[in-house]
Amino acid sequence: MKAVIMAGGEGTRLRPLTTGIPKPMVPIINKPVMEHIINLLKKFKIYDITATLYYLPSAITDYFGNGKEFGVDLHYSTEVTPLGTGGSVLNVKDFLDSTFIVISGDALTDVDIDDALKFHKEKKSIATLILKKEPVPLEYGIVIIDESGRIIRFLEKPSWGEVFSDTVNTGIYILEPEVFDYYKKGDVFDFSRDLFPKLLKDNMPMYGYITDRYWCDIGDILTYKETSFDILKNLVEVNKYYNEISPNIFVGEGTIVSNTVQINPPVLIGNNCIIKDNVLLDSFTIIGDGCTIEANSSLKRSILWNNSHIGKKVQCRGTIICNKVTIQDNSNLYEGSVIGHECYISQKVTIKPDVKIWPFKNIKEDSIVSKNLVWGDGTSKNLFGNCGICGSFNVEITPEFVSLIGSAFASLIKKDTPIIVSSDGQNASDLLKNSLLSGVSSAGVGVINIGSSTIPINRFAVKFYSASGGIHISCDNKGKDIIHIEFINENGGNIDRSTEKKIEQLFLRQDFERCNSNSIKPIINVENFSSLYILNSLNNIKNLTEIKRNRPKIIIASANNNILSISLSLFEQMGCYVEYEHLDNSKNINNYIKHISTIVKKRNMDIGAIISSSGEDLTLIDNLGRIINKERYIILAALILLKSGRTKKIVVPYNTTMAVEDIAKQYGAHVIRTKLSTSSIMNEMLKNTEDEGYILQYILNFDGVYALAKILDYLTEHSLLLSSLVDEIPAFYLDKKEIKCDFTDKGRIIRMLIEESRNKNIELFEGIKINTDKGWALVLPDNEKPVLNIFSEGYCEEYASEISQTIIDKINFLLKIRD
Repeated sequence: MKAVIMAGGEGTRLRPLTTGIPKPMVPIINKPVMEHIINLLKKFKIYDITATLYYLPSAITDYFGNGKEFGVDLHYSTEVTPLGTGGSVLNVKDFLDSTFIVISGDALTDVDIDDALKFHKEKKSIATLILKKEPVPLEYGIVIIDESGRIIRFLEKPSWGEVFSDTVNTGIYILEPEVFDYYKKGDVFDFSRDLFPKLLKDNMPMYGYITDRYWCDIGDILTYKETSFDILKNLVEVNKYYNEISPNIFVGEGTIVSNTVQINPPVLIGNNCIIKDNVLLDSFTIIGDGCTIEANSSLKRSILWNNSHIGKKVQCRGTIICNKVTIQDNSNLYEGSVIGHECYISQKVTIKPDVKIWPFKNIKEDSIVSKNLVWGDGTSKNLFGNCGICGSFNVEITPEFVSLIGSAFASLIKKDTPIIVSSDGQNASDLLKNSLLSGVSSAGVGVINIGSSTIPINRFAVKFYSASGGIHISCDNKGKDIIHIEFINENGGNIDRSTEKKIEQLFLRQDFERCNSNSIKPIINVENFSSLYILNSLNNIKNLTEIKRNRPKIIIASANNNILSISLSLFEQMGCYVEYEHLDNSKNINNYIKHISTIVKKRNMDIGAIISSSGEDLTLIDNLGRIINKERYIILAALILLKSGRTKKIVVPYNTTMAVEDIAKQYGAHVIRTKLSTSSIMNEMLKNTEDEGYILQYILNFDGVYALAKILDYLTEHSLLLSSLVDEIPAFYLDKKEIKCDFTDKGRIIRMLIEESRNKNIELFEGIKINTDKGWALVLPDNEKPVLNIFSEGYCEEYASEISQTIIDKINFLLKIRD
């Protein structure tokens, strides 16, 4: 028999345990829960296994490989978008040629698979669900069976009024391949919500096998701890891996335990640990591999993962400590607390009960932590990323968080002029915007709420109302639970890094200005502000009459409905023939752009435009169907500026092709290169708001809708097709790669690259840029991810790739050594 392990779970309710690892990789007695499932399958001679993956798949594939080390033949199927429990298994239908078992990779069980299979065959069942009696079944799917075991009803996560049975669905199924006749590959469906009700309706033979063996869905922090402790209570048969040196005391190889240590079983200690003098390891303590416990500390009902260090006189009571955590002397951690990966807890810190600290935080000496710490002054995660603040809705970005961040921003700006506030109109964004309004108002600053909008329109509103700044909240179109918050300065540009740091400091200290009730200013709500933006755009189109006469044919695509609505209104009023498409985020963006290119060619359109969800970025397609990507668009924008004679200064990011200097030279202009952050580029362009050329540069680079209107205006004025401008873009060869590099290694690697390149032609404007006779390479640490970005340009495509690979090889070598 073959098996499918469903291993795509994110484990959001287990955070911060699952911050950075998928749920099946959460360790239970120092081994990933999925490893225990593989051992169970192997016990019943099931060696041919496929795992379905979705969230952080490489964490699983890197650990298990092809399964050979674990005595099985392991294959993988990775979903690009979630297909549901049934859809993910149907994806591997070609692998399933006879009776097979489906089992979750994030629940622990020692179910008797042979007995369940025997039951399945005796009943001639097409689908057998393994069931378990659960005293409180509210969080599970209830399955009702008759006296023969045949399933007669399903109830998904019932209320108490719907609890007609205590037999719950464990998510373990024995199935015949013909159950998938109801669906085809790529369909999105769940077993319990979709497939099984269909089988029931069609009166197919479907049975429930009730197991009396152990089963627990590791759904949250509490059940995680209970499952771990149940193993120590011997309630479940799993391999404990370590030597039992005395009853219910398990110790790994290479571990040194002082003879003054007191151990009260059950206790499990991993490999290569050091437990020093007078330590108390009380009942239900689990210690991972490579941990050190300093003298006179005590641990009770606590779980340590690998490579953590506990200082002297530390007390851990019912806490979970993840990988590579350091806890300094005389600190106290209480029941229900969780410390995420690579945190540093200084001396004399108290972590109150049920407090969860997300990874990479640095808790200062004598601190008392009484609430969850998602943001903080950790070593890897700043409050601000590459462009504002980004995080998960109701995890990192909560209404409370947004209110406080609004107060911090309002405390920094002028009090006599308002702040512009807007959102993208999504439910989550609007909810957070309401909290933001309260936070800003509580600091005594006025607010103009322009409602559902885009970030370019927010920037326009800041200038229109002479406001002190603006804040825009939006959902990521690729994942609605990801929230973006962007902050605008009084010039309409993104705030700079210095202001971001001030906001961070105010937020962390919660040192906000608060006003009395008499100083609260009324919130001004402006309806349909986008119509003012459209009117302003129309008033600044010089060749409107000619455009209406020519009636250019354009097609616009975006994932943002606001963008499409505004674009349609603007370009129809300009007299264009407009088609539009809503960009489907489930599709590959490059394929979608090619799709728009095909439409442009087939329908003889003049321009195709893909506008990003933020409304800032513009990808163009000329009348010949040629795609102008971001790098080529920078050159196109420069050509329009220079040919129109609007400016003698071209502002570009540091990693732009060298070709821009050649073009500027032709027109007697010079190039200003800025750092790569959106704020740096934008604020350089907005330095002189009286200079028409500077403003046009900003529009072309950061306002996709208005930029398209300006490009149409220029083409019409000069009787040009877009293709004629594209023909003037010279050939250039850029390459972009990234290499994994832990946050703690980034500074060391950059330093070593500089040291090794002292006799070479290098620039240290941002990152390290190494110039060679074949081109250049720029190594730049990413602000948000544990990676180094490698940008390169060569005098031919082969050189660009060669330069990148040389740098990557060098970095890989440096990552392996320590100085």
